[in-house]
Amino acid sequence: MKRLLLVLALAATTPLAMAGDDISKVNGAIHTDAGASYGDLETVNGAVHLANGVRAGSVETVNGSVQADANVTAHSIETVNGAIRGSTQLMVSGGLETVNGSIFADRGSRIGGDIETVNGAIGLVGSVVGGSIETVNGDITVGIDSVVKGGVKVTRPSFGLSLTPPRKPRIIIGPNAVVEGSLVFERDVTLYVHESARIGPVTGATTQRFSTGTAPVN
Repeated sequence: MKRLLLVLALAATTPLAMAGDDISKVNGAIHTDAGASYGDLETVNGAVHLANGVRAGSVETVNGSVQADANVTAHSIETVNGAIRGSTQLMVSGGLETVNGSIFADRGSRIGGDIETVNGAIGLVGSVVGGSIETVNGDITVGIDSVVKGGVKVTRPSFGLSLTPPRKPRIIIGPNAVVEGSLVFERDVTLYVHESARIGPVTGATTQRFSTGTAPVN
């Protein structure tokens, strides 16, 4: 009887102990199993793939991108040199952050904190951001049906010696999109706002309204 009880106890507790394990690497990608639960996922030189339905804590890499498939839940996602791409129903209680890379969240995603990058575009489709969106040199698209509860900010870059003028970022607030906070631009940008969108006060740019499905090319 005692042996049977011990076997049953181990069978009941082992999956729970393994479910929230951390993964930490220096070199190598991190691949997860669909529907599994993890603790923190960290690597230095490698990409991170979050499979369908994965639940994780903090997800971090330095040199690598992060790909989140559908229905992923995480505390936060960060990288330095790499993109962050979320499929539908990405749920992040914290923020999304990279330095050199783009960030994208697809329909049904909810990001509780801020979305930040320096050199890369930010794109949303049908998503809700609880914080703000900020970049230096990238384009921003608050796409159709998206809501940003904080503001949108493009900060002034630290210019080095260059013989060519800097590229102007394109900021697009799409159909039925909402930006509840201020839109602040510390450098020249091209700002397009759909006629059905709602935005807060704008500083540092002239708003150009459009009514078509996509913003003007120029």
